[in-house]
Amino acid sequence: MTDTDRPALAIGLRILSGVLAAGMFVAVKAVSGDIPLGEIVFFRSFFALVPLVVFLWLRNEFPGGLATKRPFDHLLRASFGALALFSSFAALARLNLSEAILIAQLAPMLTAIAAVVLLSERLTPWRVGGLALGFAGVLVLVWPELGAGTVDAARVLGVGCALVSAALTAFALIMVRRLNKTESPGAIAFYFVIASMLAALLTLPWGWVWPQGPTLIYLIAAGLFGGCTHIAMTLSFRYAEASRLAPFEYIALLWPLLADLFVFRLPVAASFIVAAPLVLAGAAVAASERRKRPVTAP
Repeated sequence: MTDTDRPALAIGLRILSGVLAAGMFVAVKAVSGDIPLGEIVFFRSFFALVPLVVFLWLRNEFPGGLATKRPFDHLLRASFGALALFSSFAALARLNLSEAILIAQLAPMLTAIAAVVLLSERLTPWRVGGLALGFAGVLVLVWPELGAGTVDAARVLGVGCALVSAALTAFALIMVRRLNKTESPGAIAFYFVIASMLAALLTLPWGWVWPQGPTLIYLIAAGLFGGCTHIAMTLSFRYAEASRLAPFEYIALLWPLLADLFVFRLPVAASFIVAAPLVLAGAAVAASERRKRPVTAP
């Protein structure tokens, strides 16, 4: 076993990244009723820089590793990522944590479909089937409102924001694939955080409030959790292949579900219980294609 082949450590880091992400989502949801969306994004991005810069410095990638010959590609990736962050936090304000994170599971499936259009990759039955199952799960999630004829506008808007976030994340991931060929992961993450901060500052004229006490602590925690999430996930892929870690991505849905039950005291809807297996099955179908090895000629 080499230093870069440590599956137990990689799995532990991947699970840790899910716990840290859940901490960020809890902090964001806790302040979403009192703090403007743009301000939340700013605090999340600003304080994410603290662990991220320390991590890059320890890897001797700061500031030298931030040099790039592809500024436009970074701008495009960062723009998609920043918009995805805005729409994701808007969804969190209107949905249960578990519901918003469940819809976010569509992002890898949408990435596979987007790669067909943008990267000329093959359209396979695995990708189509996974996406169909995923969207069936989302339909089940919102069907109680649509079928009853009494639409909860806020909830439907939340689902729409979550879907937009998943789509934007898919485009951002496509750009990450392109950038990873020549750029360091640290530089990709750094420019995304900077773009999110700048985009958030544009919302200042619409009114920010001065956070105090627990609200300020939640905002700072959102940023620190967000930065540490990226570090843990980056390190996990250093020590094991993505295909080995794929099954553990689904564990990340458990933490928001527990937060809904024990932190926010929100009941689990019957539609979620039916929708979750469909979405996760779609993700598993899409992931199974990556784990299949190509057949070589004798």
